Amino acid sequence: MTDGSSFDMIKQARDLQKRMGLIQKKVERAELTATAGGGMVTATITGKLMVKKVEIEPQLFADGDRRMIEDLVASAINAAIEKAQRMMAEEMREVTGGLSIPGL
Repeated sequence: MTDGSSFDMIKQARDLQKRMGLIQKKVERAELTATAGGGMVTATITGKLMVKKVEIEPQLFADGDRRMIEDLVASAINAAIEKAQRMMAEEMREVTGGLSIPGL
């Protein structure tokens, strides 16, 4: 025989799991954009951390500094990934009420 508090805990866990699933879907649909080099390179990624688009100002090609272009592209992509990770952490913090739950 289970008491009411056990049932409540199970219900709360299921509710939390459902909310987390909804947040994950929301984050996966999101697009995050970041720039590098004062806006010379723009990277857009999805919430699944897949690169969707990279835009490079034509002036960078005219300058002909391949190494700088490569560095700026990497920097823009990394900044977009950091945005996605922060977004997911903030969304999870809202769901869990700031509790630290292992594995999340």
